[in-house]
Amino acid sequence: MSILKASVIISTYNQPEWLEKVLWGYEVQTETNFEIVIADDGSGQSTKQLIDRFIQHTKLKIIHVWQEDDGFQKTKILNKAILKTASDYLIFTDGDCIPRNDFVETHLALRKPNTFLSGGYFKLPQGISKAISKEDIENQNCFQLKWLLEHGLKKTFKTNKLTASGIKARLLNTFTPTKATFDGMNVSGWKQHIIDVNGFDERMQYGGEDREIGERLMNCGIAFKQIRYSAICVHLHHDRPYKNEEALNKNQAIRKVTKTKKSKTTKFGITKHI
Repeated sequence: MSILKASVIISTYNQPEWLEKVLWGYEVQTETNFEIVIADDGSGQSTKQLIDRFIQHTKLKIIHVWQEDDGFQKTKILNKAILKTASDYLIFTDGDCIPRNDFVETHLALRKPNTFLSGGYFKLPQGISKAISKEDIENQNCFQLKWLLEHGLKKTFKTNKLTASGIKARLLNTFTPTKATFDGMNVSGWKQHIIDVNGFDERMQYGGEDREIGERLMNCGIAFKQIRYSAICVHLHHDRPYKNEEALNKNQAIRKVTKTKKSKTTKFGITKHI
């Protein structure tokens, strides 16, 4: 049995329709030697039924890690999922981000020692998100600008994420004003570095909880490389009912301490689950 090249950690919460489309995306990856660990922050039976049904009919290696619903506790379920991974290289994404068929291959091709890769995503409106079928994913229609424009997408500079390749993609990655950060929708790096900083800070709820672990990694000397025009996923539309000012303010205070003290680890991370 070959050693797994990557573990893809997909976070989800009560979005089985979107999660199914995402899993279809991983079924058509050009690189197949990876596992999927679904980090499920308390979804109901419909998500479990989808995953169980999917496992029966797919060649994908899928592990479902679930915890009871206790509000937005994404950091906790991600730490639990990290402990279930079997690869030394981790790709983090969300259950509403359909990967282009070269997504895993691209992350692996660009990986480097002591480096995390910061990808991007292309947001889709609700109508197009609903319209995407399994066939559209298998044929990669949902990554084709012509198909998207025909379905009502407005053309902007951001559509370069879908059309750029080769030298153009590398130039856009280099000169984009967007900083390379730990964005949980599309980021990859070495498992050992995640362990070294003790994973995600479980005090944090929605709003910068992924950026904070990235800041600790940077404090350890880990570089972040921009690949937003190379590793592509389309982000399906959804509301954010869990967004609230109190959590955002608390998270900002934690991040301020991380930055000012140049913290390299947290007392509120993975070790609570070992």
